[in-house]
Amino acid sequence: MAKDFTSMEDSNRSANLTIHEVSSPARRTVLQCGAAASMLATLGGCASVKEMLATAPTLSFKPVPPGFGDRLVVPEGYSAQVIAAWGEPVGIAGQMPAFRMDASNTSKDQAVQMGMHHDGLVFFPLGDGRERGLLAMNHEYTDDGLLHVGGMTGWTAEKVHKSMNAHGLSVIEVEMKDGRWSMVRPSRFARRVTLFTPFEVGGPAAGHSMMRTAADPEGRRVLGTLNNCASAITPWGTYLSGEENFAFYFNGSDRPSPHEQRWGIRTRGRGYQWHVHEERFDVVKHPNEPNRFGWVVELDPMDPSSTPIKRTALGRAAHEGAWVSVTRDGRAVVYSGEDAQFEYIYKFVSRDRIRPAGHGLTAAQANRDLLDHGTLYAARFDADGRGHWIALVQGQGPLTPANGFADQAEVLIKARQACDAVGATKMDRPEWLAIDPRDGWVYCTLTNNSNRGSKDRPGVDAANPRANNTMGQIIRWKEDGDFDGVGFVWNHLVLAGDPANSRPEARGNVRGDIFGCADGIAFDRHGVLWVQTDAHATQMYKGEFERIGNNQMLACDVRSGEFRRFLTAPTNCEVTGVTWSSDGRTMFINVQHPGETPSDRSDPKNPSRFSNWPDFQPGGRPRSATVVIRRNDGGVIGT
Repeated sequence: MAKDFTSMEDSNRSANLTIHEVSSPARRTVLQCGAAASMLATLGGCASVKEMLATAPTLSFKPVPPGFGDRLVVPEGYSAQVIAAWGEPVGIAGQMPAFRMDASNTSKDQAVQMGMHHDGLVFFPLGDGRERGLLAMNHEYTDDGLLHVGGMTGWTAEKVHKSMNAHGLSVIEVEMKDGRWSMVRPSRFARRVTLFTPFEVGGPAAGHSMMRTAADPEGRRVLGTLNNCASAITPWGTYLSGEENFAFYFNGSDRPSPHEQRWGIRTRGRGYQWHVHEERFDVVKHPNEPNRFGWVVELDPMDPSSTPIKRTALGRAAHEGAWVSVTRDGRAVVYSGEDAQFEYIYKFVSRDRIRPAGHGLTAAQANRDLLDHGTLYAARFDADGRGHWIALVQGQGPLTPANGFADQAEVLIKARQACDAVGATKMDRPEWLAIDPRDGWVYCTLTNNSNRGSKDRPGVDAANPRANNTMGQIIRWKEDGDFDGVGFVWNHLVLAGDPANSRPEARGNVRGDIFGCADGIAFDRHGVLWVQTDAHATQMYKGEFERIGNNQMLACDVRSGEFRRFLTAPTNCEVTGVTWSSDGRTMFINVQHPGETPSDRSDPKNPSRFSNWPDFQPGGRPRSATVVIRRNDGGVIGT
């Protein structure tokens, strides 16, 4: 339906922070919780941030038991509603093709429909943000067995282009009427970002020789983003998304270079056939194309005409995502992890302060170049509970031309090699991060690492203390002084697991409800840490995961260490992404790849062999979707 956009000025104001608004410690840390945008929209008319955070969180809901069926379960007194499933039109006026359960939608249709496999998402308030806003989200990857008629049999250019259009980002408008949320269609904000969307390249690697291709001889314009995983909001009101397993999409040579080997470029990749019909994914012909992926990308969801930007100063990695804190003097600090075994945790400190809106510019426009200048660091965790950040600066230590780092751009493009050289700690798949809004402790999920301690692989260390680490852990640290400190103290919040396991390394020390493979995390406005899990289909229901069941979402009081199971999800899916409306009375999450098969390939003749959530049509295709969760009495979620 047509919408009245007279409140757009109010929504812009909610995103246009000034330096004064982020100067106090309480407000600086509150920006990092999952409800950052929502909180900022409501600061004026409610209790102060300090008052809201003074009360310790109370987990008042009754926990749900482990889940084993093809359904989503929430606690007593709560209701869940599915919106924005894969294939739904995002709401671009005049371009709203309906989803077809038989997968006969075209690649052109898919370019204006919700992408596949929803992941990280952020709520951006419109007006006061209680009943209206934007959801920006990632579409991590595709299950081509479900995406196409006939599945992966008989690759064509049409199938490749449909797969490319099912990746990327979506921006949708949502609103609540009579207690139920729905997509607003058409919407002037609606947008799809795919593998054909132009991106600018920002930061030191822009224009570098390793970024240039035949199609882009200047090295400053990349088509698309892919394998986008986690996401976050910036204090200036933009959306950050991480490009994760980009290497899977490229066809490498039989003799990859050392640089390609270090980044996992292999012949035939992970089975995607894009290079057959999109030559830029053939590394033999276009060796620099992989260097143009693996970045943190920034998008202004309030301006659908804006060009997204790849922020190279934050380093190239298999980025899970990026999360922003703010120093006392107003500079941005961006934390990120690299979701791969034995890879690294990073921190970027901006050179300049966050600039206020003004002179006809929104805050997003005023800070358009903020993340292009600053210093990137990698973390080292020492056995004594201390750690420090090692600067990844060309010319310092081993980062010299003699060691393959001719300039700062090459350090950033080869961030893994730079971390190898300086001796950063190799971690157990660092995924989502979150900053406690009360005290500034930074939390990171280390999902698992089944190769820790195996032949020719690194053994255990203090931060990663278990061999064959199937269950994962959550590590946390507190910076010395301010967020830009180069030293920190650290410990583990929890080692995940089940105390009933026969293998001691899989028992963990969970207080409360058991879980494994923590992935997504976020703090709400009250300081509750929400934890989502991502065990693979090959792990669930057997062996060490026999009692844990389906993937789930838990709430944690980090002061007591108690975990309480809030939600269990459908068969073989991942629970991922969490964000809140401004008043904390609506929670949005994503359910990704329901019915995932152990081989990551679906049977096109029987697409619902494992799941037919959320439509429950016999023989229908399972669909990733956004889920809205509310308390039946309209109260604040979780407390």
